[in-house]
Amino acid sequence: MTTPNPTPNETPAAAAERKPSNLQVHQVQLRKIPLLSGLSDEELQKVVVDLRFRQHAKRDIVLQKGGEGDGLLFLLSGQLQVIDVTEDGRAIGLRMLAPGDFFGEIAVINGSKRTASVVAMTPVLVAFLPAPAALHLFSHSPSVANQMLRHLAAKIQRDSEFRSLLSINNTTRRIYTFLVQMKKTEPGGTDVVENLPTHQDIANMINTSRETVTRALLTLVQQGIIQKETHRIIIVKPQALQKLVEGTP
Repeated sequence: MTTPNPTPNETPAAAAERKPSNLQVHQVQLRKIPLLSGLSDEELQKVVVDLRFRQHAKRDIVLQKGGEGDGLLFLLSGQLQVIDVTEDGRAIGLRMLAPGDFFGEIAVINGSKRTASVVAMTPVLVAFLPAPAALHLFSHSPSVANQMLRHLAAKIQRDSEFRSLLSINNTTRRIYTFLVQMKKTEPGGTDVVENLPTHQDIANMINTSRETVTRALLTLVQQGIIQKETHRIIIVKPQALQKLVEGTP
C-alpha cells in the first residue's frame, strides 16, 4: 500500500502517520469477508499489508479472461458480474458478485489462466492479494483453508445442479428451476433472488430466448408466485414455484 499524499501544510512524516488509520478502515471492511472472518487481528493486519486496493469505474474490466492467475481478489464495495464470451462473440453473464465475495481463486490455486472475465456493474472497490500471499494464507490459516474447502465444495455442487438444469427438456421448467437454484432465504424466512441477471443473460445461461424468459417471469407475477423488482425477485409462494419445477399440478 502506498503512503498517503500529504495534505496542504502537512509534512510527509505526518502523512505517513495517517497510514495506520487507513489500515484500520480496511481491516473493518475485510472483517465482512467470510473467507477472512476467522483471522486474528494480527493475522488480518499481515494480510492488509500485502493487499493492493483498486477502484474501478462502471463497465471497467476488473479481470480479463485468459489473463494470468496472479492474485486473489475481494470485492469491498459495489457490484461485479462474471461473464464469458461465446465463440460468436456474445457475452454471457454467469453470476453476480456482491461485497464480501472473493474471486480468482481457481487460477491462483492451479497457477492457470483466468477462465472468465469480471466486469464492474457499478463503481467498485476491490482488494488484490498477490498469489504467493494468497497461497501462504490458504496453507497456513486453518480457518481460511476450511472456508475455502466449503466454498469449493459448494461451487462443485452448484455446477452439478446447473448441469442437471440444462438437461431439462421443458424450457419453462428450466427457468423455474433456475430461480430455485438462485434463491436465498433471508433471516425472516423470505426466499429472494438477489442481483437478478438480465433476461438476456438468463436466456444465454440456460439456452433459451429472452422472450421466453420474460413470458415465464410475467406468468409467475400474474399468478402471485413472485414479486419482481428491478434486480430482485421475492418468491411469495415458494411451494407453488417448487410444484412448477417438479411439473406437478
